[in-house]
Amino acid sequence: MTGTAVEVHGVSKRFRVYHDRNQSIKATVLKGGRAKYEEFWALRDVSLEVPEGSTFGLLGLNGSGKSTLLKCIAGILQPNEGRIVTRGRMAAMLEVGSGFHPELSGRENVYLNAAILGMSDREVDRKLESIIDFAGVERFIDHPVKNYSSGMYVRLGFSVAIHTEPELLLVDEVLAVGDKDFQAKCLAKFDELKASGKTVVVVSHSMGTMRTFCDQAAWLDHGELQAVGPASEIVDRYTGDGRASTGTVEGVEGLKRFGTGEVRFTDIELLGTDGQELDTVDPTRPLTVRLSFYAHEPIERPDFAISIRDSQQTAVFNITGHDRDWLPQRLERGHGTVEIQLASLPVRAGGYRIVADVRAEGAEEPADKIWGGKRFGVERGDHTTSGGTLYLPSGFGELRTGAAEGSTRLMPR
Repeated sequence: MTGTAVEVHGVSKRFRVYHDRNQSIKATVLKGGRAKYEEFWALRDVSLEVPEGSTFGLLGLNGSGKSTLLKCIAGILQPNEGRIVTRGRMAAMLEVGSGFHPELSGRENVYLNAAILGMSDREVDRKLESIIDFAGVERFIDHPVKNYSSGMYVRLGFSVAIHTEPELLLVDEVLAVGDKDFQAKCLAKFDELKASGKTVVVVSHSMGTMRTFCDQAAWLDHGELQAVGPASEIVDRYTGDGRASTGTVEGVEGLKRFGTGEVRFTDIELLGTDGQELDTVDPTRPLTVRLSFYAHEPIERPDFAISIRDSQQTAVFNITGHDRDWLPQRLERGHGTVEIQLASLPVRAGGYRIVADVRAEGAEEPADKIWGGKRFGVERGDHTTSGGTLYLPSGFGELRTGAAEGSTRLMPR
């Protein structure tokens, strides 16, 4: 790496958020003037550098300014303050089907999109077969793209972008629409670009991808730059306390937490049939696990889950909302609770802890996952057992001796 591919100097971007925008001249006259609006700063004095030949990640919650910054780098948006310098041929994949005409076929859109990205027809002719093969849309290449699925849009658009052989590739979260095979193919292509000295700037909510794929990352929050540095360190800071570090929730020490941050658990309670919180439980009686949380951002079809672990970290019980076909349509911003009812917890006496998890349906990374947020004991009483994992109500029957005849199947010959 000999220099910088992107330089961002004090960039700020402002938008107008209208309240009851006037729809006509008549409405403007009747209301006595212009529509009312307030100014919203999507970016505030952001400065960073992206080294040539590196893979650079932008992370943050929805609305943090990641995509706005990427569009400013691409030249789609012009900052109100500051300046951006880019070096080399650039290709941007920022929105599903950007640059596509819905009435044209996939083949025609390849030529159209490639022309927008600066490729000549002769260059497209030479690369057309490779573009179609990478996108995996051979059967539908001559069909109008208005009939394509969102995944097909992404695959074809991304295939065109990377075949421009850019020195700087900008990629937004659109890759999340592709299936796992396509994502793996894209990551392999990123590695190929990186090995050839190209630069990739990517926006993603996948912390696993950020940690393992990116060299460096920048964390944005409400339009302000929070940190820039090695990707693994920035991911750890962004997720609160990272995979290996500890923190607190509601005063509970020793908590471990990992997640993208749209939702944060605030408490875990274990309740008896009378609604009172329990520190020890009777393995034969019903109980309820109550998860309290705060949603910083809405989540579509949230999937809540708990795992009960013993002292050896063995999962003695797991359940997800998907297991019970219980997936609410949308988790709105704000405080909330969810309860999981257990008919009983028939495990041997000892110490246990609850692991809680919440994520959008099918998401690779959780919005929040915590260990150590709730510890409890299973009381002994009459429920002792000399070993094993389960406590099963059981007993011995009458002992009979001196019988004249009986089974001899286990007797030695």
